[in-house]
Amino acid sequence: MKQLLYCVLALIFTPALFASEMPLNMTEGVTAISEQVYSLHMIILYICCAIGLVVFGVMIYAMINHRKSKGAVAANFHESTKVEILWTVVPFIILIIMAIPATKTLIAMEDPSDADLTIKVTGSQWKWHYSYFNQDVEFYSLMSTPREQIEGTEAKGEHYLLEVDKPLVLPINRKVRFLMTSEDVIHSWWVPAFAVKKDANPGFINEAWTKIDKPGVYRGQCAELCGKDHGFMPIVVEALSEADFDNWLIAQQQAANNAQAAAKAALSKTLSMEELMTQGEQIYMARCAACHQPNGAGLPGVFPSLIGSPMIKGPVADHIDIVVNGKPGTAMQAFAKQLTATEIAAVVTFERNAWGNNSGDSVQAADVSSEESAPAVPGNSTAVPATLPAKLPAADQATSTVTETVNEAVEDVKAAVLDDLSMDELMAMGQKVYMIKCVACHQAAGTGLPGAFPSLIESPIITGPVTDHLEIVINGKPGTAMQGFSSQLTPQELAAVITYERNAWGNDSGDAVQASDVDGHGK
Repeated sequence: MKQLLYCVLALIFTPALFASEMPLNMTEGVTAISEQVYSLHMIILYICCAIGLVVFGVMIYAMINHRKSKGAVAANFHESTKVEILWTVVPFIILIIMAIPATKTLIAMEDPSDADLTIKVTGSQWKWHYSYFNQDVEFYSLMSTPREQIEGTEAKGEHYLLEVDKPLVLPINRKVRFLMTSEDVIHSWWVPAFAVKKDANPGFINEAWTKIDKPGVYRGQCAELCGKDHGFMPIVVEALSEADFDNWLIAQQQAANNAQAAAKAALSKTLSMEELMTQGEQIYMARCAACHQPNGAGLPGVFPSLIGSPMIKGPVADHIDIVVNGKPGTAMQAFAKQLTATEIAAVVTFERNAWGNNSGDSVQAADVSSEESAPAVPGNSTAVPATLPAKLPAADQATSTVTETVNEAVEDVKAAVLDDLSMDELMAMGQKVYMIKCVACHQAAGTGLPGAFPSLIESPIITGPVTDHLEIVINGKPGTAMQGFSSQLTPQELAAVITYERNAWGNDSGDAVQASDVDGHGK
């Protein structure tokens, strides 16, 4: 009998004693918070094992020593005040013992203050967008597992479905603050080694933070059921030493400048149909096939087919516009920041000529650049300005005619970009810009998020001088989540959104800011 008891004790305590060595147990991670979470997990495990020992020990003892074969007679009582008090007080004490370390850990996890670096993490189907505040560095991170491995025609790699083209790069020994949001559905950014798992909700900002102790590569994934390709949304973080991270930032900034120069140079190049189709197919398979399928057939009721669709048969300009700017209210994202003009031209050409579409259209980077540079005009359903025809020549006309028409219109827009707009035009344009660029932090009603993002309703910046408002929108505010928008918006868009903020939600300042005010700010 004693041997049986010893065996039971061993079965109860062995898992707890050797849990840290078990591959299925929670890992300690590489941050102070992850170590706290691991310690809390082990404490609760030991408490659970102790409770199990007492409960099952009493049960086993009672079954052995009070069995019928030994002549035991069941006690006859209805209630016991002592027992009632005992099994109320003891669990309460156990919960208090568990709550103290748990509360300390939760408070530490929710304290992103005094961060050395702030990164905005935006989820979208099915990729992550990382923006380093005040560093002019941002990029999209997509899964890089080859399609052949996913379809089972090749052997799966070591990091199958947990590899990306561009990892998030972070420094060790610095506190990094994350601002999580989403462009479409609910995602969840989860890296187990950091003990960070935070939902990214559209229209809202959630905060998290980490401070990594060891250099290395750490992997995670979206932990929310965000759609049919939920499992194809991995996270890879590369942690570097502080010096290496600073060098990486400089290299990224230089690479961005080089990329801009290369993109400008590419505008004067004309690619052959074969070159466009080859490049376009590669981009389509990496960026578009998840929704529209490799064969262009889409998913009925969810993602439209591209085979002979109205978009493919329609004007080239409309096709470029939806790829560049997306389509609000649908899953169609804007690819203006994700692809170069050359890449957009290639994928549009591919879509218009693949799967039997055979339109013969050959779109060049210059066509896309003209479409991107055309500022939105209030009341116009397309992304082209009032001076640009809403419909470009039909797709079967020569590409040179399309390019010439667009370029002439864009030159007119550039000459008129600083012209005055009426208050109605500024407010309409400003609302559109605000709902795209500002609403995630300051909310649609301008109320902000208390403790995180200030309200814009009669705030000091709104009721103060226009020049101060211009300064914070153009250059941002160091040490806060307010980033500078000088490189993201045109002078006209900046003027419009400032005008909107100073006159919406009952602010009614009457201020009408013009593009010339923005262009002259700081000069």
